[in-house]
Amino acid sequence: MRSAVTRLATVGVIVLILGTYIALVGLYKDTVEGSAPGTLSDNPETAAQSMATLTVEEMQSNYSAVVANVAVAPGPALLDPVTHRLKEDLVLRVRSSAQPSRKDYSPGMLPGVFPLPLTIAGHVERWPFDSYASGPIEVQLFPGGDTTKPPILIPVRLIDHLSGFKVSMSKIPGQEAYRMHVRRALSTAVFGMVICGVLIAIAGLAVVVAVQTLRNRRKFQPPMTTWYAAMLFAVVPLRNALPGLPPFGAWIDVTIVLWVIVALVTAMLLYIVCWWRHLRPEPQVVAPTADPVPASSG
Repeated sequence: MRSAVTRLATVGVIVLILGTYIALVGLYKDTVEGSAPGTLSDNPETAAQSMATLTVEEMQSNYSAVVANVAVAPGPALLDPVTHRLKEDLVLRVRSSAQPSRKDYSPGMLPGVFPLPLTIAGHVERWPFDSYASGPIEVQLFPGGDTTKPPILIPVRLIDHLSGFKVSMSKIPGQEAYRMHVRRALSTAVFGMVICGVLIAIAGLAVVVAVQTLRNRRKFQPPMTTWYAAMLFAVVPLRNALPGLPPFGAWIDVTIVLWVIVALVTAMLLYIVCWWRHLRPEPQVVAPTADPVPASSG
């Protein structure tokens, strides 16, 4: 009966590991294939007008902005029909950028691709379920270079190249402006939760081994002391391996990392108590003094 339960538990653990692995691979595949190139299509209704493309490439380390490559394709009204280049001065500005975004182009030029940080706001403390949103994004064109006149607002389309995140864009009703939404990909969130599970498992195993040794259920093994030290020093690298590296002091530090360290230190102290108890120095045995041999009478 006991062997059957052991086999069933072993099979369950193997199935759990395989299921988690397959789920992670599937989620990662969905993250890669679900990026936004599907939103880019040759639309004949917009082919005759100017169009801007934002390719989101990078999230800044403080989660306050995303860096996007901005490419503007001028419409036929702005181009010389012979050279297919600008026929007059053109000023380009992007709203909701984290730095000055004005670009000036002269006749005979074509707008190039340039990186631009776009401001976003969100709650990084909610890692790994954090999400962010940008302000109203507008790509403004000033034909003739006169910025005193109302700008021409052109359509914007999005390409998501931001690893570990899902980026989408929606048009603000009643405006020619867009709002970008950024959330952490589900595969990245699951990966982070697996790392948290590893931290909890390390602490649990350390406490179980220390308690069983303290109760004399298992023999004391001196090399295990270094094993405890290795696990304690592994906490910080595992914490730094979390995707996105949540800020120190986030909920994961208060609810998991701190208590993992406390559990490991407690287990190490219990094991040192076992060392003190099991490896006591043996009492010195004093050899009995030999009785004096009586002198023979002559």
